[in-house]
Amino acid sequence: MAVKKIWTIDHSCGHEVQRDLSERPADRRAGFAAWLAKRDCTDCWKADRDGTAEDKAVWLAAKRAEEQAESDAWSQQYRMPPLEGTARAVTWGVRCRHQILSTAYTALVLEGDMDETTWEQVEDVARTITRAGWWLDQRASEPDDLAELLEAATERDRPTENPFV
Repeated sequence: MAVKKIWTIDHSCGHEVQRDLSERPADRRAGFAAWLAKRDCTDCWKADRDGTAEDKAVWLAAKRAEEQAESDAWSQQYRMPPLEGTARAVTWGVRCRHQILSTAYTALVLEGDMDETTWEQVEDVARTITRAGWWLDQRASEPDDLAELLEAATERDRPTENPFV
């Protein structure tokens, strides 16, 4: 029997919607359907967001403030050093660092085969990178590339035998 393609989603807003999930791999449909059920339906979501430009700006500011508070708390919990750069870059960099490292931890440790001890070594290296711009530049990177990216960043900072090279 084939995995169903049309799912009935009971959204958190109370609406029931038939959703075609055939474009998703069969093994990811149930998880996606469960995720959708925890959110408002598309119409309610759009109605909630489709206000004036001022409403959107307020919504975005509130969303950014929430993300920033979460990232700041995470940085403190995991002893991440402050970042360097312009005020705007630092604010954004803290959020990017949080997202990059959290996503990598989930993919490499929780879902992958990296052990906690190896992850702690990755975190230790990540703590040495305090330039906000570096974290911004890596925001689209893949979790599997993190160790190599960190290594490349820290190699540039190591002194060479001949300082004129």
